[in-house]
Amino acid sequence: MAELLGNTSLAAQLAPPMMGADGSRDYFMGFQTNAEARRTGGLLGGFGVLHFDNGKFTVDDSLRTVVAKLVRRHPHVFRDDGRVHDAESKQRAPSAEAALDRWNSQKAQERADSGQRHTTLGSVPKSLPSLLRAYKIGKRVATVGFEWATAKDVVTKIEEEVAELRETLEMEPDNAARAEEEMGDLLFAIANLSRRLGIEPEAALRKANEKFTTRFNQMEQNFEASGRTLDAATLDEMEAEWQKIKTHEQ
Repeated sequence: MAELLGNTSLAAQLAPPMMGADGSRDYFMGFQTNAEARRTGGLLGGFGVLHFDNGKFTVDDSLRTVVAKLVRRHPHVFRDDGRVHDAESKQRAPSAEAALDRWNSQKAQERADSGQRHTTLGSVPKSLPSLLRAYKIGKRVATVGFEWATAKDVVTKIEEEVAELRETLEMEPDNAARAEEEMGDLLFAIANLSRRLGIEPEAALRKANEKFTTRFNQMEQNFEASGRTLDAATLDEMEAEWQKIKTHEQ
């Protein structure tokens, strides 16, 4: 693994390029400073193709930055010189709570040293996938008490958002912008229910995608085995076959 991380040209061949929201290869378009991009680049550098086309930093720069940060923020894991912990370093963060306090204190100090004004959501990268960013935003604001009391309260919020979306579709069927806004509110609430349940939404959705794909492929194969294609089947026939596949999975 160390050899792989050290060989950036090899790492570049092992993963597809990161794409920006506009289809470009500039994954770092969402970062406001080179330092911010360099820190995140270090977290990804060993496993993704990172395009530093502006020449302001390299993959090696990013990796050095993130290694230094990990050592600095984990005194219970590493000594100051980067070697694995000993009894003395453990004393500086003897518990999970102490380690988290140290982590947050170090982050605050780093922001102060860089002259950045601290805001609760300021360090949540805009370049994250939107579902994951919603999860991170909810997690961050919860640290200052802006949070639903229970998971059931989030479910209630989701039901409200569904009702608002339904009303928009019924009352303003041609208002695509309003429907998009209501759909976004619904997805944001769902991401936060996932957070309250301790479920990472990207991972959950990835599994749901795979489950649906597996079932659909099986349904298609079943119809082909009987000499038919899906486009020749009725919706009721496809639904019946779908339910059979679900039953066989149980």
